[in-house]
Parts: sequence; C-alpha cells; structure tokens
Amino acid sequence: MNNIYLQLLDFQRTDSPLVLATLTRSVGSTPQKPGSSALFNLTGLISGTVGGGVLEGEVQQIAQRAIQSKESGFYHFKLDKEISHGEGAICGGQVSVLIDASPGDHRIVFEQVKQSLINRTPGVLVTMVTNVAESGIRIQRYWLTENENQTFPDNNGRKIAAEVQRLLSAGNPGDYRELKIPLPGEDHDVLFLLEPIFPLAHLVISGAGHIGKALTHIGKLLDFEVTVIDERTEYANPANLPDADHIILEDIGKALEELKKTTDTFVVIVTRGHKDDAKALKACIGSDVAFIGMIGSKNKVALMREDFIQHGWATPDEWKKIYAPIGLDIQSKSVQEIAISIAAQLVLVKNSKKSAYV
Repeated sequence: MNNIYLQLLDFQRTDSPLVLATLTRSVGSTPQKPGSSALFNLTGLISGTVGGGVLEGEVQQIAQRAIQSKESGFYHFKLDKEISHGEGAICGGQVSVLIDASPGDHRIVFEQVKQSLINRTPGVLVTMVTNVAESGIRIQRYWLTENENQTFPDNNGRKIAAEVQRLLSAGNPGDYRELKIPLPGEDHDVLFLLEPIFPLAHLVISGAGHIGKALTHIGKLLDFEVTVIDERTEYANPANLPDADHIILEDIGKALEELKKTTDTFVVIVTRGHKDDAKALKACIGSDVAFIGMIGSKNKVALMREDFIQHGWATPDEWKKIYAPIGLDIQSKSVQEIAISIAAQLVLVKNSKKSAYV
C-alpha cells in the first residue's frame, strides 16, 4: 500500500523527525490538487509531493524550519510569477499548504487508517485545525468509517458525520473537502479537512507463471493491491513473486470461491491450462467484480463460451462482461509485452469507472 500515512508510520520507526505537508486548497491552474501530501525530514523530501518544482522547494524550507521550531502552520502561495522572474512557478493559481510539525502525535489515528485498509474498509480522515488565524495552530485528527462515530468539540459531530457519509457514498478518493465552521463567541473559525481514503483496487491474478509474475510487478507499480493464486509451490512463493502483497498457495478454483470479491476487485486468469482457467472462471463469473479477464486464443475462448453456456455455468449476458482474450491489441509477442497489454486494459477499465465521479 502506497498511502502516505502508512509510509509515515514506516518512517516513524527511525529516529529522524518528520513533517507532513498537505495541500488543502487550490484555485486556478496548480500542479497538484487538494489532498496531495508530502513527508519531509532534515535532509528534505522523502515521499509524496505537493506539486514539485519551486513550490515544493519553498514548502521544503518551511518544513525543515518546522522540524526545529515544532510549530505547525498554514501557508499560502501564489503561482503567478512572470517568466522573467526566473525559476518562479507560473501556473497562475494559488494554493494553501498545511504544515504539521508533529505528525507523530497522530500515530494512533494513522494506525486506525492502516488497519481499515488491511480490512479493505474505506473511511474519511478528518483533520481539525483551530486558531488558523494565529501562528501556532492546533491540529487534531480523527478516523471515521461507515460504522464508527467520533465526538467533536462544539457539537459539530452531526455536520461532520453527514459529510463523511456523503463522501463514502460517492466513492471518489479525490473528493477532498474543506469545511469552515464558526466558533460561538470566538473571532475565528474551526477548519475541518475531510479526506476520503479507499483501499487500493484489488488485482487478483490466477496463475503465477511467467505472465502472472510480470503482471504482478506491473500491477504493483500501478498501485493495485496484488494477490496471486497458484497451487504450485515452485511458483507461488515470495522469492518468485517479490512484488505480491498476498500469495495464496491453494487450488485456484477453491481459493477464488473463498476470496472476498467486491466492486473494486480485478480478476485476471492466466493459468497453465484450460482446466484451471475454467475453475477460476466458474468461481467468479456472475459476481459483482470490476473486471474478469482470461488469456487465450479466440478459438479457445469461443469453445469455453459454448461450454459454459451449455452447462448453465454462465448466461450470454454474463459472458459478455468477460474480457477474453484479455489485453489491448498492441501486437504483443513477448511475456512482458503481453503483461503490459493486460495492464493497459486494467488501467482503462479502472479509470473509466473513476471518470463517472468527475
């Protein structure tokens, strides 16, 4: 999992102090959008981004000063310098960046995020910022899932809970929200930053042979959570599949039947033969997964279709939802090219579903 908060937990195991910078607002043309985060230590940027270039350089300087001062703050940048100003950013937009000088104070919350993602449970990270008009701001964080509630100061719980439910229902991980709520009797507002966090799309590869291995590597690079299933010990092992998040050494059909399948599950069938292909397909056809794809020649696919429909294992409409032969036609020849063609199709399907949120 590449989530910045999980990386933060890993980096916190070292003695190096960290600062978390988050882009919270953008207006006009900007290199990154709200929710983009970066981790800094005394040597500079270690993970993530808030936009790169000059902007990130300025944020890095602020972050390194914050490591020394232990003081969090809000900073605002105009990216409208003229080309004649040399290296200045010229996007024309404006951004606000929250600098958290003590992200370790929220370790318990980030551990909750981690456990939810392990359980494939989405949630919303709520960051509460008070005294935003002063130099020394206060940051509090909460993790909310569909079945968990939190108590917020000043009876703001209902407003936050309603917004959290809207974000979870929409299912759009890029829908970062900023809410300002006036504090009774105070001359400043409390700022709530709501960041929906969803588990990575789950790529399930049936078959750990050459194509399965290559696709495991590419799938990991493309930010899938990758599970590989095979019953052969010489293939289904960490040495052969170093990029796999999970390896299931079991009969492919049985393992797929037992595996939790959701609307963000992508099943790729690249087994060693027709029999295993059929077992894998029977286990997931008709389910509500995002993608089922199977390798094979057009002739093989046509024969399997006829067999499945004749035996009542699939309806014609269910078969239409299968990507077979799998992969985009890029005239692929080698194992690596075949894996790339499959990965490209996975990305196309995944991003087509995301476009519905935009």
